[in-house]
Amino acid sequence: MIRARMDDGFGIITLDDAAHRNALSPALSRALADGVGDLLDRGARALVLTAAPPVFCAGGSLDELEKGPALDLDAAYAGPSALAAAPVPTLAAVDGACLGAGVNLPLACDVILATPRAVFDPRWLDVGIHPGGAHMWRLEQRVGRQTAAAMVLFGATLTGEQAVAHNLAFACVDPDVLMREASALARRAARRDPDLVRRTKATLAANDTVSGPAQAHDLERSAQLWSLSREGFTEHVKALRARLGARD
Repeated sequence: MIRARMDDGFGIITLDDAAHRNALSPALSRALADGVGDLLDRGARALVLTAAPPVFCAGGSLDELEKGPALDLDAAYAGPSALAAAPVPTLAAVDGACLGAGVNLPLACDVILATPRAVFDPRWLDVGIHPGGAHMWRLEQRVGRQTAAAMVLFGATLTGEQAVAHNLAFACVDPDVLMREASALARRAARRDPDLVRRTKATLAANDTVSGPAQAHDLERSAQLWSLSREGFTEHVKALRARLGARD
C-alpha cells in the first residue's frame, strides 16, 4: 500500500493504493506508520510524503466506516500520527485531491507543497462523521478559525493556489517540478546537523505552549545555549569564517 525509499539522506514515502484512491484505511495508515518508523531507523534526516495519482488520498475507507463505532480509530490515524510525531522535518508533496481524513496527511507534515491540481476538501460532515485525528486543530493552526470553519462547516474547498493564499500550503508549483522541489528542500534539511535540526523542530513545536515573547525568549535561550556548548561548535564557526574570508 506504500513505497518507502531512501534518497540522499532523506526518505520518500509514496501512498500506492491507487485502486482504492489511496483511501486512509487502517491497513494503509498502519503501513504508513511502519514506513515512517523504518525510514527513521535507516537514518532518514527528513521525510517527503507523496502519492500515486490521480488522487492523493480519498479519505477514510467506506468499508471501514460502515463498521460504525467498531471502527479502529487508533489504527485509522496511525499514519498521520507517526508523521506528526516524526522528529525530523516532514514535507507533503500534493498533486491531487485530499478528501476528508486524507487532509490529515499533509496537515501532519511541517511543510506542504501543492500543484494547481491539488484540492483540499475536508468533507467530513458530508459523510456524516465528526472530524477526527486532530484535524480541526491542525487546520486552524494553519489557516485560522474563519477559514477552518468555512472548510469544515460550510464545505469550502481550496485549490493549490488558494491553499497558498490561505497559508495551508507553502508553495504551489507545476506538477512536472513538484518532486524536484520537494526533494531539494528535503535534501537541504538532511544535510544540516541532524541534532540541531531535531532540537530546532522541537522548539518550533513547543511554540504552541508559549504565551508570549518572554516565555519564547527563555525557550529559545535554553536551546541556543545547548547549541553553543556542543562539541565542535567553535571549530564550525572558525571554518565558516575561513570560507567567508576566502570569498573576500
